Amino acid sequence: MSSIIVELKKHIAVVAINRPDALNAFNYETLSELQGSVEKLRTNPEVHVVIFTGSGEKAFSVGADLKERKTLSDVEVRRNLYKIGEVFSLIDQLPQPTIAAINGFAFGGGMELALSCDFRIAVSSAKMGLTETSLAIIPGAGGTQRLPRLIGQAKALELILTAKRLSAEEALNYGLVTKVVNAENLFNTCFELAEQMLANGPLALQQAKFAVKQGMNVDLQTGLQIERKAYEVIIPTEDRIEALQAFSEKRKPEFKGK
Repeated sequence: MSSIIVELKKHIAVVAINRPDALNAFNYETLSELQGSVEKLRTNPEVHVVIFTGSGEKAFSVGADLKERKTLSDVEVRRNLYKIGEVFSLIDQLPQPTIAAINGFAFGGGMELALSCDFRIAVSSAKMGLTETSLAIIPGAGGTQRLPRLIGQAKALELILTAKRLSAEEALNYGLVTKVVNAENLFNTCFELAEQMLANGPLALQQAKFAVKQGMNVDLQTGLQIERKAYEVIIPTEDRIEALQAFSEKRKPEFKGK
């Protein structure tokens, strides 16, 4: 059985970690399969939004597969560390907007996967946190870098150094998740957000995301230059002309991602 399931629904790709019996933990095989799936989605013109989730009702992902970890040599641990960081960076750098549908436990690497997404929507019963220091290690798939950028240094240090496990409401108060919903509403809420974005030009979504994410790591003037270049990419597109035509004809535009 595949450890990664990808479904396409009207320009939305749903990627599920499919190891529910292991609480969707990441072993090397799963990471490799996830990498292959993400690389295909990156260049698929039919995919405009990507949702990541976990199979089953218990877990989004509890991070590294500790049963596998116990059997690994130091060299293999380094291999896994490099692989998970590489895969989550690919997710972070996807041109399409991404949503983490947190359907249960999200600890360690599972939380780092969620942090690699643009939006995080959690069920009210979810528990989450960067819990690595309780295992005498540190977050190694981007957690020490992405979390402080999201919620600030002091709050990030508090959560990482205490290995605190947060309820969904606590995560919302920290600014870790975007929204908390009842379990039965999780995917409806994620799809509603996706569909709001799908109503807009897909190339514009990608360039706006690129400008925001690249601009966050530079000074304002450099960021403004990034924004200008991203805008210039859109100028010769068919979608931009279609939007102007639709406005003049008082109808909804029909974007083609061209």
